[in-house]
Amino acid sequence: VYIVYLGEHKSGEKTIQEIEDSHHSYLLSVKSNEKDAREMEEVVSAFPSKQHTWSIQTTRSWNFLGLDEKDSNSNNNYFTPKNNNALLRKANYGENVIVGMLDSGIWPESKSFDDQGMGPVPKSWKGICQTGDSFTSSHCNRKIIGARYYLKAYEASNGRLNTTLEYRSPRDHDGHGTHTSSTVAGRTVANASAIGGFARGTASGGAPLARLAIYKVCWPVPNQPKANGNTCSEADMLAAIDDAIGDGVDVLSISIGTTDPVAYSEDGIALGALHAIKRNIVVSCSAGNSGPGPATASNLAPWMITVAASSIDRVFSAPIVLGNGNTIAGQTVTPYKLKDKQFPLVYAGDVGQAGVPKDAVAGQCLPNSLSPKKAKGKIVLCFRGNGTRVGKGLEVKRAGGKAIILANSLANGAELSVDAYVLPGTAVKADDGTRIFNYIKSTSKPTAYINPPKTVLDTKPAPYMASFSSRGPNGLELNLLK
Repeated sequence: VYIVYLGEHKSGEKTIQEIEDSHHSYLLSVKSNEKDAREMEEVVSAFPSKQHTWSIQTTRSWNFLGLDEKDSNSNNNYFTPKNNNALLRKANYGENVIVGMLDSGIWPESKSFDDQGMGPVPKSWKGICQTGDSFTSSHCNRKIIGARYYLKAYEASNGRLNTTLEYRSPRDHDGHGTHTSSTVAGRTVANASAIGGFARGTASGGAPLARLAIYKVCWPVPNQPKANGNTCSEADMLAAIDDAIGDGVDVLSISIGTTDPVAYSEDGIALGALHAIKRNIVVSCSAGNSGPGPATASNLAPWMITVAASSIDRVFSAPIVLGNGNTIAGQTVTPYKLKDKQFPLVYAGDVGQAGVPKDAVAGQCLPNSLSPKKAKGKIVLCFRGNGTRVGKGLEVKRAGGKAIILANSLANGAELSVDAYVLPGTAVKADDGTRIFNYIKSTSKPTAYINPPKTVLDTKPAPYMASFSSRGPNGLELNLLK
């Protein structure tokens, strides 16, 4: 699938039908020849339609960012209680702003998308509610005012969609689109929390009174594990952006990008965003998840807002008490807890199956690497590296371990990924992992206890950049700061 970019027709020069006829004429004349397409006078650029990959709703972020009134349990001094100058209040919480979401669709039954108390759909809206698998017109409301899905380019490259893996409709099977939509514009939902009761509070999107227009452009990667993410074709995304402009959105949110920067003239998102910006539509895109190396950011065009990832001032503390009395900070959102006593502590590399080499990889708790005879009833220290974080917990549980301590590798450093494991567990920084490792090696009978996790607010320092977040400088144009 190729994209032939013809620039822009001047307003009023041609009817829509004349524009479509001229496009079809050009495309027919260069249907199988990219070189000829590039050389045509009317063509700005022609390039293959690439398939990109992307690598929650929140109860805390907006207070931390100082966008709303200070809550009674916070020391954030950006705003004082009942301050009428709070930014979200001044913006009327995004009322009637229409946000177009290019992503994996939406799960409309979520309370975040309830339309109770919302006024009529803005008269400026011209879009549709496209039906399909498990998605009817009744799933659109005064909150989700429109929904479409795009997969022509996806199916041209990958064959017909496997509907056992994804809905052929705007409905979200993956969850990413629902997550981003609720983060941007989810309604306020009282008494919300994560699994295990963590982060309890009132959940809200950044603009809870904004309207949502859903453009599903991302689909499963054929013959790949779900952990590899979804793929999103540029041609499908351009079609979605074109429709979004015509539908009347005010903002476009696109959490999709490439692992490497792409020249503006061959970047489908950048080209689509250019035409959106020319119609006063704000376009916000993700920088990517390819950090922490330099010049890893994507979506670099100067007419787009490029958003990185950072922390807030909330942690889910689950410290470790070693047998020598030392306490080491850890974090987790696992709902499972240990009995209140010390348990034997082992390093994964010392309790491996027969035949597993005793090297650095042996300490990473990869599938079928641990010996049940050696790990049963013990807390196991595992290091990050190969394999998934949650998968390491699964391996410890398979081997009969009581709990997992997941230590960062040197590459991961001090930033912790907070996970819900399938057994009691906690995550620690790289240097703390080394401390625990040294304690195990220097003690004849090492033991440890992992405290039950709890939510802690107003932590310092905050914010700091997430290690996974892509970074500048701009790999395409050093004179442009990104």
